[in-house]
Amino acid sequence: MKEEVEMIISQMDHVTESTKAGILYREGTFRNKQVVVCMTGVGKVNAAVCTQQLIETFGVDAVLFTGVAGALDPALEIGDIVVSTECMQHDMDVTPLGFKRGIIPYQENSIFAADADLVKLAKASCDKLFSGRAVLGRVLSGDQFIASPDVVRMLRQDLEGACVEMEGSAVAQVCAMHQIPYVVIRSMSDKADGSADVSYAEFTKLAAQNSYSIVEDMVQAI
Repeated sequence: MKEEVEMIISQMDHVTESTKAGILYREGTFRNKQVVVCMTGVGKVNAAVCTQQLIETFGVDAVLFTGVAGALDPALEIGDIVVSTECMQHDMDVTPLGFKRGIIPYQENSIFAADADLVKLAKASCDKLFSGRAVLGRVLSGDQFIASPDVVRMLRQDLEGACVEMEGSAVAQVCAMHQIPYVVIRSMSDKADGSADVSYAEFTKLAAQNSYSIVEDMVQAI
């Protein structure tokens, strides 16, 4: 989110900027750690290109990916947080050829596990800052904004998602291909139902502040 990036940049030292494939990257030190900060843009292609650049051009050791998502788990409320245990594409659908929904044909892996140490660190930071409001779970991604109770039900029951968004699985897949540790941390902006667009607009600024606080705590602990 733009708001979160601006918060981080304002606290960074020795910042340099560069643009690759239309994405602006800022390098510098944040809480005495060398970091690269950027916004992926919306959707899986943007997220994949951005992650590839982070790994190939900037040589990052790990990827922390934050933002907002729609809750699939009915126990989650707006403002709650999901820390990814794994990520999967919900719109990968080759069922007419006999593959289950979410499975990438002819590929060994379609569900990409987050790094166990980063998951533990993220959950600890969330519990420290927002006690009782963070859960571990599967993050589902697709190039569509979900606002249908029927689709929410399917994603929860069939794909066992905790939340749904539009980029995390692409980040996860690129990281897995390069054996780079990652974790996705999502604040719930809505319950992915018909009121999604209203609550999303209301929640963005608070979500950015929460994400910033989590990232700051994690970076200091790494």
